[in-house]
Amino acid sequence: MKRNRRKKEEPSAEEVPKKEQKIVYIDDGSQIADMSATRRHGNAPRQKSTAREKIRTYFAVVKRMLIPMFCTLAAFALVYVILLALTGGF
Repeated sequence: MKRNRRKKEEPSAEEVPKKEQKIVYIDDGSQIADMSATRRHGNAPRQKSTAREKIRTYFAVVKRMLIPMFCTLAAFALVYVILLALTGGF
């Protein structure tokens, strides 16, 4: 005996409300700037950084750039000395 089973009708694409995909951020320990406050959302007050925080950030970045800067200058100086020696400029 066969039973007459009705298939459940799937709702059309228009009837199904779209679900927003939730974004999940994973902290991997890297130092990435938080840019979430750069754009205003509605009437939310924007957080302003103080002058002290700006100065602290500036000097922290400069400290990180010193070693690469000195390595680059040393490499340029080494290339210059080698080229000077090859051309007989001493």
